[in-house]
Amino acid sequence: MLKSTLSIIASGLFLISSCTTKAKKTEQPMSVHDSHSYAKPEEAVVKHLHLDLNVDFDKKQLSGYAELSIETNGKTNELHLDARDLTIDSVWADGDATTFQLGKQQPYIGSDLSIAIKPTTKKVKVKYSTSPNAAALQWLSPEQTAGGDFPFLFTQSQAVLARTWIPIQDSPGIRFTYSATIKCPANLMAVMSAENDTTLHNDGAYTFKMPQAVPSYLMALAVGNLKFHSYDQRSGVYAEPVTIEKAAYEFEDMPKMIAAAEELYGPYAWGRYDVLVLPPSFPFGGMENPRLTFATPTIIAGDRSLVALVAHELAHSWSGNLVTNATWDDFWLNEGFTVYFETRIMEKIYGKEYADMLTVLSMGDLRTTIKEMGPTNKDSHLYLDLKGRDPDDGMSDIAYEKGRFFLTAIEEAVGRKRWDDFLKKYFAEHAFQSITTTVFIDYLNAELIKGDKALAEKINIDAWVYGPGLPANCPVITSPAIQVAEDAAKSFLSGAKKASEIDSKDWNTHQWISFLRTCPANTSLAQMEELDKAFHFTATNNSEIKCEWLMLVIESKYKQGYPALEDFLCHVGRRKFVKPLYEAMIAKPDGKEMALSIYKKARAGYHPVTTQTLDELLNYKQQ
Repeated sequence: MLKSTLSIIASGLFLISSCTTKAKKTEQPMSVHDSHSYAKPEEAVVKHLHLDLNVDFDKKQLSGYAELSIETNGKTNELHLDARDLTIDSVWADGDATTFQLGKQQPYIGSDLSIAIKPTTKKVKVKYSTSPNAAALQWLSPEQTAGGDFPFLFTQSQAVLARTWIPIQDSPGIRFTYSATIKCPANLMAVMSAENDTTLHNDGAYTFKMPQAVPSYLMALAVGNLKFHSYDQRSGVYAEPVTIEKAAYEFEDMPKMIAAAEELYGPYAWGRYDVLVLPPSFPFGGMENPRLTFATPTIIAGDRSLVALVAHELAHSWSGNLVTNATWDDFWLNEGFTVYFETRIMEKIYGKEYADMLTVLSMGDLRTTIKEMGPTNKDSHLYLDLKGRDPDDGMSDIAYEKGRFFLTAIEEAVGRKRWDDFLKKYFAEHAFQSITTTVFIDYLNAELIKGDKALAEKINIDAWVYGPGLPANCPVITSPAIQVAEDAAKSFLSGAKKASEIDSKDWNTHQWISFLRTCPANTSLAQMEELDKAFHFTATNNSEIKCEWLMLVIESKYKQGYPALEDFLCHVGRRKFVKPLYEAMIAKPDGKEMALSIYKKARAGYHPVTTQTLDELLNYKQQ
């Protein structure tokens, strides 16, 4: 995450941590360079973190201390941590005050917090406070929440934002256990990516424990007016009181998803699996924080048609959380595996036809991304080179969808049973480790390909991992249900059918998305009016359908939809939706003014992750 020239800090990775799963573990210490961290774990590495923090909504500040239990090589006199926009008050090493130096802050990666220690030091305590503008933290006023009565705080640590609220070794290859004491206003509940108490504490004090080792980007905290709905002994959902009933209905299949995932790839290793529905400013669809997925309210459609996102975040409990990319160059190891696994969960619960609909739509997204990148763009490789860049640049459809289709291609080459057996063994033998692309490929060759040259050529690893675009052996998935929607759109556009004559009573969200994507940018105003009258797209509360419709509103200059466009952008902060809508506006000769006018109203409600993207897109400088 750096755009300026700087020396890259070489980091080793301590990859093996204790775990509570029964899965077999292989001890494979390795050393790789993480260009996005100042940590030097080969000299001193964090093994446990204890946080003691006060939550101050008036100051928009977390303050307190982080106590780090460390292991050293017995020679070093320094501990290197990552910090960004933190005020460091004082530091102790094994109970004695010690010196520290906060290096010059660099774009994206912040500063090197170098702390003087002894070769025998076991614990380092850092007293600090966060900035009101910390990029990981969003402080919401009551008006910005669903209920409108209480403030709300949530964190988003991926990729390298944990360092904006914790002084830590902020690299995905460094895993540690943690505990925490969080003190917040007495009428609010605090939850973390850890063991949670589901009840409100009258004194506002909450304690947490995470016994499994996790990387820093999976550190998460939320504080707000929350209620909890339990499904069974290990799963449930948190949400604001006004949302909890809808959320409880929407995610009712979670226990089935957990059972399906375990049947595919082994026991769930994290104790509980709960979901927290956040206010609409959350910048992503979901975040796979262990034990407590953070989710956008935009997936609450009322018909459970968007719960693939929950399946995706649940799948991360294996791919990403259990076996983690060692650096952000290896990001596809997290997301490609997870999208593949998500699809298998959806197929197991809702059937192959349903899963194929999702896959066909995803292929459309992937082809669009590759077309926009260009045929030789190295960012369309699975293995990336993000040195000197923001890791966020690698979070595209390439990691997610090209990664998924690579794994699907392997499944087609070897057969599902053999592939499933391989994946189950892969997750078990690499549990609670962070690995590189090279380690995965070596394991794939050793355990699955086993010197079979014909099979190696059929899979074509190099073309997928180190080549641009889509290889010739990319799987082709079809969906009759999607084809029905596309044909209906073509019939309407050609004049063969009126909108009111389309038999769509049994269509789901994915068919409607396909229908709208089939409508061209030059759809006439008369056709837009006819579609809106027949299907009430402007008034829909389904966020996925709404976004596709609003893209057509912008392209066709359907002014009746402009108020809905502004309302949507002012109340939804999910970057997946808002970025393409603003892009579509500014692509129009007279659209930049409208985009900036809306953005000035909406910006305060967006998370810093979203505003960073949109500020750059719109060339916006806050007054």
